Amino acid sequence: MKKSKDKIQNKPLRAHWWDYSCNASYFVTICTRMKFPYFGEVKDQKMILNELGRCAEICWYDIPNHFPFVELGEFVVMPDHIHGILTINKPSLSKMQVESQNIATPQSQHGDLLDNYIGKNKFGPQSKNLASVIRGYKIGVTKKSKSLYPNFKWQTLYYDHIIRNETDLKRIVKYILDNPMNWGKKRKVKPQKHP
Repeated sequence: MKKSKDKIQNKPLRAHWWDYSCNASYFVTICTRMKFPYFGEVKDQKMILNELGRCAEICWYDIPNHFPFVELGEFVVMPDHIHGILTINKPSLSKMQVESQNIATPQSQHGDLLDNYIGKNKFGPQSKNLASVIRGYKIGVTKKSKSLYPNFKWQTLYYDHIIRNETDLKRIVKYILDNPMNWGKKRKVKPQKHP
């Protein structure tokens, strides 16, 4: 966020040039409210999931049952957030369909995997996009949390990164796998108060 003369300007988190219903791989991070460690703890560089952490894991692996166009990649539950790779893989529109719908195809200036981009969504919000998948996942975990942690909440927003090529993918997979080992290295440990 940028501050200017007592006003806070929110910087958009989503790429304004990208249609998030397009086929692509996305690296997502979703944090708990106030980064409270609802999902367990890291001990000896290994994540020890509590019951809600196991629910968060089960809900992740259940995503394709609710969104059949989604393929799952690497994933980790951490004490106060999750990291994962989601791939949207819908049947491609044919060239004829694209032309008949008058969808503009932008120049491929953002990387190898972005070549599949078929244009901005001129039809308004869709239910089969990244935001709907994240929303469904968050709802699933929240429902399961009610008996365990009635005050459980997610942060309102989430972080996403469009994976651009194989090099980008390898770097992100390594980051996800190494997350428990790196927990606490650059982190200031503060006493946690329940939100």
